[in-house]
Amino acid sequence: MRPLVVALALSSACRAAPEDSTHEARGRVETAAVATAETFDARVARVHREALVVDGHDDIPTILAKTGGDLDAPRAKTSTDLAKLEAGGLTAEFFSIFVHRSYAEHPSSSGGGATRRALDLIELTYREVERHPDHLVLARSVEDIRRAKGEGRVAILMGIEGGHAIENSLATLRDFHRLGVRYMTLTHTNTNDWADSSGSFGPVPVLHHGLTPFGQEVVREMQRIGMLVDVSHVSDETFFDVLDVAKAPIIASHSSARALVDDRRNLSDAMLRALADNGGVCMVNFWPEYLDPAVVAARARGAPPPRTPISVVVDHIDHIVKIAGIDHVGLGSDFDGVDALPVGLGGVDELPNLTRALLERGYSDDDAKKILGENFLRVFEAAEAFTRTSSSR
Repeated sequence: MRPLVVALALSSACRAAPEDSTHEARGRVETAAVATAETFDARVARVHREALVVDGHDDIPTILAKTGGDLDAPRAKTSTDLAKLEAGGLTAEFFSIFVHRSYAEHPSSSGGGATRRALDLIELTYREVERHPDHLVLARSVEDIRRAKGEGRVAILMGIEGGHAIENSLATLRDFHRLGVRYMTLTHTNTNDWADSSGSFGPVPVLHHGLTPFGQEVVREMQRIGMLVDVSHVSDETFFDVLDVAKAPIIASHSSARALVDDRRNLSDAMLRALADNGGVCMVNFWPEYLDPAVVAARARGAPPPRTPISVVVDHIDHIVKIAGIDHVGLGSDFDGVDALPVGLGGVDELPNLTRALLERGYSDDDAKKILGENFLRVFEAAEAFTRTSSSR
């Protein structure tokens, strides 16, 4: 705003206001002048700083379990460490309690089975938080996440990846919830005893054509106790069976748009519409295999894949917004669980680049904040509210 315009506006505001509100009027005009003069860089920094930034899926616990490392030891080859978590302006990060199918298929006396593996990674997560209480806090609720934001700490939450981790036991499911697990991906790449998976590359492992009756019980019990039902990795039939059972919003913790990359791990437009009708949220995965048609085409030819630009992530966000609406998209990076990431999103520390890309694409400050975390928090709050209703018990 030009100085003359500011002066005229200030003079007019002061004349129109009673004498005791002159300072208030002056403050409003000066605030407007500062806002008008805000640079784009300053806007990006402000929006990211104000946002409640939530990432729905990070596989760093598996990396730490392999290396015996600590989050405080920076690693050039990993996307997540203590310094990167703080540099990324993250409010909340879901540590993935990833249970490989082998733990269900070939349990051992030394390594145990699927439940034992999940417990080991939960213990590792507790230990990392306890080592760094000034920087991290274990969160179990939306209130915990908001409190962490106010305290300047990163909220660490846990989500189990692979429903075989409960070993077909609702009691074990409840125990995981008591330990702080706040979502469970019903399957991984393997179909388990009660839900079909979308599989990986190759034939679809169909056994049940969706959920079995016990699988329906799992979904009901998860929602009763306030654990989010995660439909990433499930088959299309399982997805729609879940929505037939669900009475509270669900999530896809790390999935993208099938219309842009035709992979069965991504959600079709019909699935996105159904997810929106449920009130849920699709949290976009950053793996180029699920994002970038150029990468998929190169691999099909046996050629080296190109680097994926950050704009492709925003393309998927745009598509989900177009089909499902602005309230139904979030972030589920898959950091430290994939072999490549987009340029400018190589680690948790680079998440401000995504905020910049959203604002460059034309999203408003409020809509960018929805995508960065508020949409997920709305779903989480709905899950918490559902457990308090008499009908859920």
